[in-house]
Amino acid sequence: MPAFTTRPEIRGTFGVVTSTHWIASAVGMGILEKGGNAFDAAVATALTLQVVEPHLNGPAGDMPAIFHSAKTGETRVLCAQGVAPQAATIDHFRNLGLTLVPGSGLLATVVPGAFDGWMLLLRDHGTMSLREVMQPAIDYARDGHPMLPRVADTIAGLATFFAAEWPTSAAVWMPGGKTPQQNALFANPDLAATYDRLAASKGPNREAQIDAARAAWREGFVADAIFTYLKDAKVMDVSDASHAAVLAPADLADWRATYEAPLSYDYHGWTVYKTQAWSQGPVLLQALAILRGFDLGAMDPNGAEFIHTVIEAIKLAYADREAFYGDPDHSEIPMEVLLSEEYNAERRKLIAERASLDQRPGRVRGFEALADAYIARAARDFGVGEVAAQEPTMSHLTEKRGDTVHLDVIDRWGNMVSATPSGGWLQSSPVIPGLGFPLNSRAQMFWLDEGLPTSLAPGRRPRTTLTPTLAEKDGARIAFGTPGGDQQDQWQLIWFLRFVHHGLDLQEGMDAALFHSMHFQGSFYPRETRPGEMMIEPGVGDAVITDLRARGHKVIVADPWTVGRLTAAMRDADGTLRAAATPRLMQAYAIGR
Repeated sequence: MPAFTTRPEIRGTFGVVTSTHWIASAVGMGILEKGGNAFDAAVATALTLQVVEPHLNGPAGDMPAIFHSAKTGETRVLCAQGVAPQAATIDHFRNLGLTLVPGSGLLATVVPGAFDGWMLLLRDHGTMSLREVMQPAIDYARDGHPMLPRVADTIAGLATFFAAEWPTSAAVWMPGGKTPQQNALFANPDLAATYDRLAASKGPNREAQIDAARAAWREGFVADAIFTYLKDAKVMDVSDASHAAVLAPADLADWRATYEAPLSYDYHGWTVYKTQAWSQGPVLLQALAILRGFDLGAMDPNGAEFIHTVIEAIKLAYADREAFYGDPDHSEIPMEVLLSEEYNAERRKLIAERASLDQRPGRVRGFEALADAYIARAARDFGVGEVAAQEPTMSHLTEKRGDTVHLDVIDRWGNMVSATPSGGWLQSSPVIPGLGFPLNSRAQMFWLDEGLPTSLAPGRRPRTTLTPTLAEKDGARIAFGTPGGDQQDQWQLIWFLRFVHHGLDLQEGMDAALFHSMHFQGSFYPRETRPGEMMIEPGVGDAVITDLRARGHKVIVADPWTVGRLTAAMRDADGTLRAAATPRLMQAYAIGR
């Protein structure tokens, strides 16, 4: 357990908001104070995160949310993950000489999903007007907000590239040709104008007004600006070549965000809810299914035995992710088998005293070829050389530039939202002129090999890493999550295990030393595999690190307080609300009363 906590666990009864930026958390709390519910507050928080953390998410990105409605008593998933365009075929990419989908630029763009997803949630579950919810983000984009040092550094590192290759980005992120200064006020007037125009959409009631804004996005002025630019645009990307987008007007016009049932798994009295396998979300459930056979409560939560056992379970679960996960609408996913006790009893037996350096997906009857294909793919050289990983949340750990943000909200009525918006990063794609934001690069999650659940195919959802969580037990509920690409479900797993087995409260779990594996194939370009490697914060102590190395782990020691960006919010059975946020990077904050 941590010897101290960096912050108090926030407690109250009225409402709590926690997110990866203090301004966004304050905006969400302000909406609750004005009488809005958790859905209103989540949307306002999310739109503000697009303004203050533009290197980690944007309006044209993607978003999964898991939410609980106090009115219906249901827990549901909102899928705002856009699909591959109709022209996005393996043959098209192969004919361009590519072995991987680039991790940046226009070619990697799928249908933008985040804005439509937030509008759907607001229309169906919120109570406030579109203008009320959008106005805080409009104000910060128009009047300015203190530029995070990390955002300023990201822009400075790309200044030469923007000027030479993406001049539309230079115009927004380097106004007047100058890179923004850390902590100085920074405004994005084009984004403010875009959102102001959307907020002014007309309709006879709030629902119709919100639908009008959705229509303006997919078929109106937003779509017009996007496709006017894409008609002639061909820009440099991480493959060291210039490519055009394959996104077409019909792709955007025909797509809508949707609701669906979550997957769930019962673990030590808690029912844990995750997205379906178009996200990596089920990998946390698989890890729990493997670990339920170990007496984790008897282990030191910062000790080598606990860390080794959890890391080895993570390796097994993530090997299955790579072999079997994908869009269930396009592929058969053997999830019932993957979460079964019979299957996981066999997986559990593979955890030995020494660390495994092998990729070990399970053998599922009828799916053996997918397991074999993953093992071969993980050992493959894609010929892309030394390239920075195109996933920005981890840049402070990898010293590479490109993720993602996260929010949890609970109101006094018991409505809960956990969401992990991402994509549309300022470093991922050039800004659309006049709109103030770029498109996404989520197609990099697809493979250019036939016959896989993650093969590139028109209309298919990429298997994203975005993965919020909601769990419940005896009338209590928790919403939690984190940015971090492939690490998201690893950090959430560790936090949840310490909460369940060792009694750490929300904030104590945030402050405890974290770790993660890099053993399996990465989801982002250039799709690295680093067998046996793991990263850990030094707070566990030198003796533990030495022990892990003796067990065969290739241990990389991170700088103190650098791993993970977790947030969490909880409603106890008696109505008491709690919230916490990581101190790492010094910007996530929980607010409540």
